[in-house]
Amino acid sequence: MAFEEKQAWALAVIAVVGYAVYLLIVLNGADGRPLTEAPYVGAMLWTIGGGIVAGIVAGIWFGIAARNDGLQSDERDREISRFGDHVGQSFVVIGGVSAMVLAMVEAPYFWIANVLYLSFVLSAVLGSLTRIAAYRRGLQ
Repeated sequence: MAFEEKQAWALAVIAVVGYAVYLLIVLNGADGRPLTEAPYVGAMLWTIGGGIVAGIVAGIWFGIAARNDGLQSDERDREISRFGDHVGQSFVVIGGVSAMVLAMVEAPYFWIANVLYLSFVLSAVLGSLTRIAAYRRGLQ
């Protein structure tokens, strides 16, 4: 398995686990109140920060392992990475437009922030799954 494929798996898992932790914290924090009144900012910042740190650690770990195995990226790896980035970025755009619409209708900040966070998570997961599929089935 290529270094980039391992990293794609790690980033997909990190994104899903981080968002699941965030949801659990926010839903427990609501404690019967409406979700818009639940404290979410701290949980969001900590899970995003934790995801970034976990992604960096995973990248370093897999990078060291690839270097020890003598593996290097080639043109195929760069094409797959670019393809995964394009798929993932589409969800960032969808999230940005959705957040803009929510702001226009003056939705609570809670929903705007959560739409953006969900779009980043979907971007990471779908971009990673696209890379994994490309490594398994090839680019066509």
